[in-house]
Amino acid sequence: MRIFDPHIHMTSRTTADYAAMRDAGVRALVEPSFWLGQPRTNVGSFTDYFDALIGWERYRAAQYGIRHHCTIGLNPKEANDPRCREVMRVLPRYLAKDGVVAVGETGYDSMTAAEEEVFAEHLELAMRFDLPVLVHTPHRDKLAGTRRTLDVVRESGIRPELVVLDHLNEITVEEVVDSGCWMAFSIYPDTKMDERRLVDVLRRHGTTRMLVDSAADWGHSDPLTTVSSAHAMRAAGFSDDDVDRVLWRNPVAFYGQSGRLVLDEADGPDGDAVHGSDEFAGNSIRRGVPA
Repeated sequence: MRIFDPHIHMTSRTTADYAAMRDAGVRALVEPSFWLGQPRTNVGSFTDYFDALIGWERYRAAQYGIRHHCTIGLNPKEANDPRCREVMRVLPRYLAKDGVVAVGETGYDSMTAAEEEVFAEHLELAMRFDLPVLVHTPHRDKLAGTRRTLDVVRESGIRPELVVLDHLNEITVEEVVDSGCWMAFSIYPDTKMDERRLVDVLRRHGTTRMLVDSAADWGHSDPLTTVSSAHAMRAAGFSDDDVDRVLWRNPVAFYGQSGRLVLDEADGPDGDAVHGSDEFAGNSIRRGVPA
């Protein structure tokens, strides 16, 4: 079994987590930029963090045989702090970097006007750099937040296939399934979604444009919920091909739209080798190569 975790915050995890993930089948991941648990006080703290995502964390993952990619953006929780808004000026410098496969996380936290303004700016940047977008749907008032998120996406003019809405559940996925956007589910030990509920969603809506992630962060979380989700799918009667689609081929297809996805030769889509190279001597999916 091969697994691509499309949303996991490895900055908050240990090297033991990397080793356990590799042993369980995780071969690639995307780490979205997010808040660090306390307010940042200046733009320099963002740039140091972004530098670590595209440098140190990528190197750390490689020591355990895992390909690390990231997304860059201003987290919606921090969009309400004027001290953080200045980072929007430096985002273009990072969105041009190798290893950055999407813009985000962006979207809503508390559904404020400031969050919506920053969300729209992120969508403009995504279109400027021809990158996918990872969107955070709010944890409170989720249905109204998801509906407004889709409105902002439509108003921006971005192609929906370049957008994934994360932290969905049984109710909010109903709003997204016909939008053309991708749908993602964060599987947590106690909150949001669990493996059983995920299986019910997949039974109802199928596996097309579906992503499953652990989103493991500073709180109570588990970097192996992608693995337990795969086991739950199999136990529910989904085929090995279904599992591979949701846990590998779908995230490859979504983030492959960036043209910057780096995978090992044996781990190309559908088991085929992909061509190109990076500093780790692996291979990459570039623009125009089918995902």
